[in-house]
Amino acid sequence: QVQLVESGGGAVQAGGSLRLTCAASGRTFGSFAMGWFRQDPGKEREFVAIAWSGGTTYYADSVKGRFTISRDNAKNTVYLQMNTLKPEDTAVYYCSARPALGHTVNPEQWNYWGQGTQVTVSS
Repeated sequence: QVQLVESGGGAVQAGGSLRLTCAASGRTFGSFAMGWFRQDPGKEREFVAIAWSGGTTYYADSVKGRFTISRDNAKNTVYLQMNTLKPEDTAVYYCSARPALGHTVNPEQWNYWGQGTQVTVSS
């Protein structure tokens, strides 16, 4: 079992920055791929970014160049640095984990989820 707890959400104006943090506990952190997803009310949960323990990262086109995912395996923590935020980035952001086998951005194939943290970007 893996427990995930997000923090760092909030309200900012367009062009601003936020850093989300996800603290993981339970199983061996290094054996899991860590991801960030987001969801607006009435919409499907969508992929944002993934980081594998070896340092490889992958981003949704909508955030590429603005968001950076990183992980500290010694601290069992993954981060999402969000810069140049836009109103369309407004959503609840979720941290997720899955065994690092293969590559999928389908949230239904991710095993563990945090409770989510709200990010609101005003214009």
